[in-house]
Amino acid sequence: PVLRLLEAQLQDQRREHEEEIEALKSQVDAMQEELEKQQQAFLQTLQLSPEAQVEFGLQQEITRLTNENLDLKELLEKLEKNEKKLKKQLKIYMKKVQDFEAAQTIPPAERRQHDSNMQVAVQRKEKDFQGMLEYYKEDEPLLIRNLIT
Repeated sequence: PVLRLLEAQLQDQRREHEEEIEALKSQVDAMQEELEKQQQAFLQTLQLSPEAQVEFGLQQEITRLTNENLDLKELLEKLEKNEKKLKKQLKIYMKKVQDFEAAQTIPPAERRQHDSNMQVAVQRKEKDFQGMLEYYKEDEPLLIRNLIT
């Protein structure tokens, strides 16, 4: 079993390396094509008049800056979307912290009493109650907040 496991790991590594080599080969091919294009453009530029060379250089720089600008706009949109998502999460967490802090302001004895009341309510959930709600005056803000949320 150990030998088979090692063989499987070796085959996985071999496959990963072959995939990596293929990716690198395609990357080298793409770079060679780009280099050939740049060499041809350079040779053509050398045949142009000095004014045309300047104009061609300016066009190349404008194209490069335009592409860079588009990439930056795309990145900005992603960051703004992420910012909105994080702000929503922050609001949720702030609400949870406020609720937790409000629960901590209840004195421990009343909190135990409140927790036991909540437990009793859960235990008797299957019964059908009708009538008035009984609560302690100190629990009124917590009760109102729980009813609202």
